Amino acid sequence: MNESPDISQRSPSGFLRSQLPQSPMEVLEMLALQREVEQFLYKEARLLDTGKYFQWVELCTDDIHYWMPGIEDRQCRDPAGAYGPERMAYFDHDKRLLKERARHLEHPAAWSQDPPIRHLHVVSNVEVISADAPRNLEVHSVLILYSSRFEDERHTLYTRREDRLRRAKDGSLRIARRTILLQDSTLPAPSINTFL
Repeated sequence: MNESPDISQRSPSGFLRSQLPQSPMEVLEMLALQREVEQFLYKEARLLDTGKYFQWVELCTDDIHYWMPGIEDRQCRDPAGAYGPERMAYFDHDKRLLKERARHLEHPAAWSQDPPIRHLHVVSNVEVISADAPRNLEVHSVLILYSSRFEDERHTLYTRREDRLRRAKDGSLRIARRTILLQDSTLPAPSINTFL
């Protein structure tokens, strides 16, 4: 049985002292990493808001897994949980499928984009959870997607995202894995005409 850490090992903020930076240089490195990750996510949101879908796809690694499972309302005692890899998903894509979808979204004859839907990706609650390898970062965030077209087409999606970001050879960040957890059990929009 795992024992809880000794309370004396916790800082006033509640973190284990071993998880906190130990020197001013480590604090600066932690803040710089947090800002780098946030700026990456904000750039990604801007590309999607402006319909630059192919540029967004290039922010993904070649082996990306992009997954948005359907959410089911199940009782707490149900061992199956609210979602799973063997059940329905809105997206279960690799890079090839992401490119195909980007090609469709940017095609001038795409009826779903004419007139274009205006999107606003609002990113918040960004947490750099861990670095399980020198090149990998586990990052959690909240994304709110607002979409609008015509006078009566307005939809808002609330999601949580769990990402694995990986450093490329040039040091830049790329999305290697993304799990998008919708906060509704039914999609509150006719379709999703962007990436999340």
